[in-house]
Amino acid sequence: MVLSSPFKKNQTLPITDEVYRKVEDRNSYSKAMSKKGIYAAISYMSCAVLLIMFNKSALSSYKFPYVNVITLLQLICSCVFLYVMRHWKIISFTNDGSLRSFDNPIILVPFKTLVQTLPLTLSYLLYMLVSMESVRGISVPMYTTLRRTTVAFTMVVEYLVARQKYSRHVVGSVAIIILGAFVAGARDLSFDFYSYGVVLLSNLCTAVYLTSIARLGKSSGLNSFGLMWCNGIICGPILLLWTFVQGDLQMLISFPHLSSHGFQAVMLLSCVMAFFLNYTVFWNTALNSALTQTICGNLKDVFTIGLGWLWFGGLPFDLFNILGQGIGFLGSCFYAYCKLKGK
Repeated sequence: MVLSSPFKKNQTLPITDEVYRKVEDRNSYSKAMSKKGIYAAISYMSCAVLLIMFNKSALSSYKFPYVNVITLLQLICSCVFLYVMRHWKIISFTNDGSLRSFDNPIILVPFKTLVQTLPLTLSYLLYMLVSMESVRGISVPMYTTLRRTTVAFTMVVEYLVARQKYSRHVVGSVAIIILGAFVAGARDLSFDFYSYGVVLLSNLCTAVYLTSIARLGKSSGLNSFGLMWCNGIICGPILLLWTFVQGDLQMLISFPHLSSHGFQAVMLLSCVMAFFLNYTVFWNTALNSALTQTICGNLKDVFTIGLGWLWFGGLPFDLFNILGQGIGFLGSCFYAYCKLKGK
């Protein structure tokens, strides 16, 4: 990824083709996490916590009922940001700029490349829609508890797609995380089959999406910004048509808080954080792995749970819940230790 300016040439942003060369060596996870990998993981966790809070505020505090509209606005804002930055030559959509001379003036990437990213973009659309819906009908603490089982989904998908195997230390840390999730949810008396099912489906979509990032990043020749652009221009029209058919756009006009400055601020911050979160997901997944990206989601849960409990309330923190959250957090820390030490 090249950052062009009048002063510096060939200055690279965090995602480079070196990142995608790691895809060729996915079966070797003995290397310790690099400093860039640590920065990527911390950046992702920070963005994820903030985005969940903003989305939960819109869906619960303001009772905004149109999940598809939030996702559509986030896609539109992402495309606008990317177009402006590329127009000003702040970013490139490819690792080495080799596709620049063949760019389509409308879609900004070769049509063949756009078609090649269809599996990733469609899985991204499903991931976004299901993830947004999964936040609505469940408390933030229980949401984060169920989301911890994503690690199991990711390990299975990576094995099926890339025959990826992990060390006993890593498998053990994942088992500890899942155990903590079950312990934390043992006393939940507000079981909702639909809400819980949506969260588990969200876990599966997340695993497929993250695994697709690593595999398509190298073969398509696009960096994280290029993949984000393809996601937006393919998923945007589809989602716009869907929201129109569902009647969400027509009913949006009658939403009582539409003119509220507080609601508008929450929506704007949600769109901005969604852009940064999407970038850090690509960055962290490419630098580290799909499983590491999932584990980072567990590590940031301690902050999400604390803020969610203070801002929105929800699941009482009884002994089982505290014990389960602690076990899961320790499992995530153990995984992080294994990565840092290269085990």
